[in-house]
Amino acid sequence: MTERFKVVIVGTGFSGLGQAIQLEKAGITDYVILEKADEVGGTWRDNSYPGCACDVQSHMYSFSYEQNPDWSRSFSPAPEIFRYLKDVTDKYRLRRKIRFGVELTGATWDDAARLWHVQTKSGEIEAQFVVSGVGGLHIPQVPKLPGIEKFKGQTWHSAQWNHEYDLRGKKVAVVGTGASAVQFVPRIAPEVDELTLFQRTPPWIMPKPDHAMPGWAKTAFRRIPGVQRLYRNALYWFLEVRAVGFNGHPAIMKAGEVIAKHHIGKGVKDPKLREKVTPDYTMGCKRVLISNDYYPALGRSNVDVNTDGVREVKAHSVVDGNGVEHEVDAIVYGTGFKVTDALEYLDITGIDGRDLAKEWAAEGMHTHKGISVSGFPNLFFLLGPNTALGHNSVVFMIESQARYVVDAIKLADSRGAAALDVRTGVQEKFQREIQDKLVKGVWTQGGCKSWYLDAKGVNRTIWPGFTWRYWLETRKVDPSDFELSGRAS
Repeated sequence: MTERFKVVIVGTGFSGLGQAIQLEKAGITDYVILEKADEVGGTWRDNSYPGCACDVQSHMYSFSYEQNPDWSRSFSPAPEIFRYLKDVTDKYRLRRKIRFGVELTGATWDDAARLWHVQTKSGEIEAQFVVSGVGGLHIPQVPKLPGIEKFKGQTWHSAQWNHEYDLRGKKVAVVGTGASAVQFVPRIAPEVDELTLFQRTPPWIMPKPDHAMPGWAKTAFRRIPGVQRLYRNALYWFLEVRAVGFNGHPAIMKAGEVIAKHHIGKGVKDPKLREKVTPDYTMGCKRVLISNDYYPALGRSNVDVNTDGVREVKAHSVVDGNGVEHEVDAIVYGTGFKVTDALEYLDITGIDGRDLAKEWAAEGMHTHKGISVSGFPNLFFLLGPNTALGHNSVVFMIESQARYVVDAIKLADSRGAAALDVRTGVQEKFQREIQDKLVKGVWTQGGCKSWYLDAKGVNRTIWPGFTWRYWLETRKVDPSDFELSGRAS
């Protein structure tokens, strides 16, 4: 017999766990969480590469209602964030609701029954509501290098780190200079014999204001009511003001570029290398990174930054764009994740057989508030299109969205409706407004290509403005935004 739940949540990262907690707080306990892995944690479970850490202060990159006074550092390493998520899971007794090893493959809306048929590799589940908490950083972006099938050495993506392979004394090629590469290159450079870093576009990198949290601060956070809340609020507003430079005022980013160039000059002494790693686009056009040890690592005698591209991979080497052959034992990809096409692999069918992946591939990802999609009733996305950030903590966004989803479910219940579907006109108005803002932002005007943009050059990733405005927009569901239908059973 097919199991049926009021709500199915997919994923156990910050999004999935945060949604489950909000359901519990609202007294909605008829739900299940599907997790393809054997443990919670999402990206903080999957990414275990050397040096992996958060680039937002942990006191902000955590649930507001589950503050941790014992973060070891301002920017905590991945294992500590992973442990935090496991602790939160256990505190709210969420494991009893999680189906580990169950991978979602698709979902089909049944308009007659007003419910979703959720397909997994383990069978089908029925649900009135479906919440996707998979986010956009879970499918590794692995470039198709010419001849890679001939390579006899080891290859892996940073999100699938091969901890069994001993890098000591090896010749290693690193492809990509994304956030993960900036973190793991300084860790592996002292171990390897040679490291060739294939850089397509240099990132802007700011100094990382990281430090160990002093004991007195931890004690104050733990014992004095409100102190950690004040510290978190200060962090929030410090980060929030950066949105001004990203949104229609790129000239403000010039001040950041001055700091970043000074950072390059301090960490890179070789003029030729300094030229290679200095971006030629406006700061903020691509993700701004933070690191104190990346530039010094590039200056090591066993490290070479190659900007000639990859022409071909042979059995034991990588040939660059100039035809120079580099002998390598392993290739490591620091090339990030599929973001604007992160959900194309799912088979999600809405009203009248509408295929979500095909629609988004043809027209671009479009939603209402990054959460709901017209024609796909009772389906919600957390950290959906245009709700990622370049200046503050996405956990703030997740909390706003999770509360919004609960409010939407309660709206349907209060009206005795089985389904609610965002009106097409409402969704179109929202899309026009945010795209008008994004066109003026540094992501479009900054002179670069980035994973923020889809194949047509449209930004389907970033929220174009202050996060407090998003909080206001999602604080309460507007019933007039939705068509309610059916009778709840």
